[in-house]
Amino acid sequence: MTVNTLFQSLLSSQTNGEALFLATPDGLELSYSDLRIRVRQAAGQLRAAGVAPGDRVLCQIDKSPDGLILYLATVTAGGVFVPLNTAYTAAELDYFLSDAEPAALITGPMNAPARAVAQARMVSVLTPAEIVRDCAPIKPVARSGSDLAAILYTSGTTGRSKGAMLTHDNLVSNAFALRDCWRFTADDTLLHALPIFHTHGLFVATNVVLAAGAKMIFLDAFSLDALAPRLHECSVLMGVPTFYTRMLGDDRFDRAAMSHMRLIISGSAPLLAETHAAFQERTGHRILERYGMTETNMITSNSYDGARKAGTVGLALPGVSVRIGDPDDRGIGAIEVKGPNVTPGYWRNPWQTAENFTRDGWFITGDLGRFDDDGYLSIIGREKDLVISGGFNIYPKEVEEQIDALPGVLECAVYGVPHPDMGEAVAAAVVLKSPGATTESEILSALGESLARFKIPRMVRFVDELPRNTMGKVQKVVLRSESAGV
Repeated sequence: MTVNTLFQSLLSSQTNGEALFLATPDGLELSYSDLRIRVRQAAGQLRAAGVAPGDRVLCQIDKSPDGLILYLATVTAGGVFVPLNTAYTAAELDYFLSDAEPAALITGPMNAPARAVAQARMVSVLTPAEIVRDCAPIKPVARSGSDLAAILYTSGTTGRSKGAMLTHDNLVSNAFALRDCWRFTADDTLLHALPIFHTHGLFVATNVVLAAGAKMIFLDAFSLDALAPRLHECSVLMGVPTFYTRMLGDDRFDRAAMSHMRLIISGSAPLLAETHAAFQERTGHRILERYGMTETNMITSNSYDGARKAGTVGLALPGVSVRIGDPDDRGIGAIEVKGPNVTPGYWRNPWQTAENFTRDGWFITGDLGRFDDDGYLSIIGREKDLVISGGFNIYPKEVEEQIDALPGVLECAVYGVPHPDMGEAVAAAVVLKSPGATTESEILSALGESLARFKIPRMVRFVDELPRNTMGKVQKVVLRSESAGV
């Protein structure tokens, strides 16, 4: 057993404690020395609240530096950090509380629905202010690299959301691999405009900064007005394709404004080749696209020094192996992954774990891809029907169940369609019990009461019947094709 792996690797190793770790637009500055102290103090508060090694800590709060402190404090106390999207409703939160069985829920004082659901399940509810206030700091709790550091819930195509387990070694190995591949150093400043409830903003962005001893300008949300005045302070920007399509529509983000930037990175959703070309033409920067998922952290990346090929996600990261399972005559097949970055499985779900690993131990991503002659991977499509909109994973069956339960609806199918800004948009094809039995506005209004906003369809089409194959399975590829012509 070693000292807490993530704390030791990403915090204790920073030699210049007075170097700046984080700054916010409202004037807050946090040095590495401050961060270490506040993390250990918050870990002490978690211990006092009853969090023992291995306990889960759910966190549903707005983006703030306190969220990063809570993440690091949880693993420093030996706990397992479980971040949740702030858009989740109380009904959705109830499932996560039931499945994770946490020792505590951290949420804002004004989040009455979440507090009520947690209290009904006898789960302690604390505010970020109660955790990050001054307290006697504790030493990092001893954990091994194979111990869990986090559980991130991810959607699939069958069943409920699954908790992808991530170990200390999963996170640390990926942080150092990305630091080296992307040439991060203590001289870099990241413009952080991503949410911190999923792997991109929490692990990719934050852990790479920590691994390099770099700093970040920490915005509470993405907006062009927030990005523009801070751009000159930064050398790196990480974003989803939506960031770059919107920047292309704003004259402030031109070649002169971005001439000092070192690196622009995109992920979490497919980047259109035309966006890649237009961004290079406007700013002079070739966006570096990479590929990863919740269960594997990052898998591949386009080259820093070499080619950054539009329409590809690059080469396998050092220590990570990628193969194409059962390729067809064009080389297209299932993308499978093995390496220190890969989840050991799904929380309390051995069936899903077994389903997502091959017999020889490779993780099945559910994506289809192929390699080019240079070894660059292209994502061709998804075996699963997961919709990724603006970087958020959306589980179609969950939305379908809500629509099917509405008065006047016979059945429906939910699927993704290309969207120039969000990557994909959620669409629904609905069969009514009788003509005019309900309307699009009534459906969307009802969904707003039970689903997070990002899951609600942007397009509802009423159809006479759903297209099916001879086995009776709904052919969503047909629906996507039909919607593209609308």
